[in-house]
Amino acid sequence: MVNSLRSGLVRSSLLGGFVAAFATASVAHADSITVYTSYEEDELSAFLERMEDTLPDLEVNVLRLSTGDLHARMLAEADNPQHDVIWGWALTSMVDPRILDMLEPYAPKNIDRVPERFRDPEERWFAVTGYMGAFCVNNDVLEGKGLPMPSSWEDLLDPVYEGEIVMPNPASSGTGYLQIASLLQMKGEEEGWEFLRALDKNMAQYIKSGSRPCNVASQGEYAIGSSFALRAIKNINEGYPITMVIPAEGAGNELEANALMASSENKEAAKRFLDWTLSDAAVEEYYTWKEIVTVSGGQIPQSFLDAGLPEDISSVMYDMDFSWSAENRDRILEQWQSEFETE
Repeated sequence: MVNSLRSGLVRSSLLGGFVAAFATASVAHADSITVYTSYEEDELSAFLERMEDTLPDLEVNVLRLSTGDLHARMLAEADNPQHDVIWGWALTSMVDPRILDMLEPYAPKNIDRVPERFRDPEERWFAVTGYMGAFCVNNDVLEGKGLPMPSSWEDLLDPVYEGEIVMPNPASSGTGYLQIASLLQMKGEEEGWEFLRALDKNMAQYIKSGSRPCNVASQGEYAIGSSFALRAIKNINEGYPITMVIPAEGAGNELEANALMASSENKEAAKRFLDWTLSDAAVEEYYTWKEIVTVSGGQIPQSFLDAGLPEDISSVMYDMDFSWSAENRDRILEQWQSEFETE
């Protein structure tokens, strides 16, 4: 059974129906855990539906928040964590030393399916999925306004795009932060900040969500939404008139990691859930929804390739320094907000 909590309030179940509170008696003798995640709502729903097929007696209460908001919540709850598992959360946030102090080492079943470079040497986390930045470019808007198709971040500085670009706010969105962090790593900080200032002149708005810039561009509200590849692929497959553009400089990317909370009072149930995240059923679903999957046992769907994702995604991914992104996150966001965030 799956319950969904938003911002601390209980809402409708992700899989249908209403709940009034954490339901602890609705399944006889069910194990019950609370999971914090930043997976997108549609993929989260699909993952949990597969989980229920395998673990019908495991009751999962879910709080889904964007990466930045979840980071702030976890730090605020540091003295009294309210959850058992972190699932599908940005590795850049997971490796924050303040977060690592909250985790308990655990090597789930089938951990050998995850290459060593995608798991913590001390077994505090393991990354199974990920996402990378991409532009969603509306073909109809470009044609109607006589705008060229961009191929790179550098192209977005062209004054013809003034007021036609939206991107995620890095203070709340993991996608937004990976884009900012990747640009600063690619260009070096001094040149990177100069680039962001120049880009800001063409920016229509910064949006809280990582997926919404692609959605509003897909709907024709703007020409270009800087978002992530999977959202572009899904929108293309749904028939929106967009082109997915992976920037020529390389795509900033993020891994999504799982971990066990040391404070959990339901560790056996939490471990069952973490074991499931490396099961065949979970991996099959990951490949249906994610452009980056670290776990062996699946293949990229043809529809992803048809939308423009290369078979070898490593050929277009920028080699991110996740530790640098984590260590400098607060400083970078403080500067970004002081320069670009308006009331």
